[in-house]
Amino acid sequence: MFKRIVVGGTFDILHDGHRSLLKTAFENGGSIVIGLTSDEFALRFRTREINSYECRKKGLLDFSNDFKADITVECINDTYGMATLDEEIDAIVVSEETLLRAEEINTIRYKKGLPKLTIIVVPLVLDDSGKPLSSSD
Repeated sequence: MFKRIVVGGTFDILHDGHRSLLKTAFENGGSIVIGLTSDEFALRFRTREINSYECRKKGLLDFSNDFKADITVECINDTYGMATLDEEIDAIVVSEETLLRAEEINTIRYKKGLPKLTIIVVPLVLDDSGKPLSSSD
């Protein structure tokens, strides 16, 4: 069990892939920090509208009610959020798709003299056609 785990994303429409990612974090840590992209940051990389930050945060908190973990949702305005800053974080949960980002985070942490994070990789959840689930489609 890890003391403090970070997981991040836009979490626009919670699908089974998001649920798997979050469930893994909740099952492996006592304290979970969810970095939730701000509306401005999330829209930089999308061509379609997304739910508001507050709506996405409510969805995360509603889903989190089923788990016994200390959960904090923090607004992030960049790719790394608090993962490169918080020395209390000891693990990060990512999908196969975002593994490289976690490795970048560890490189940045190393350069700052912070301990590397244990990276927990969650397999992608596929739709009926074999493509990874995504709320950006």
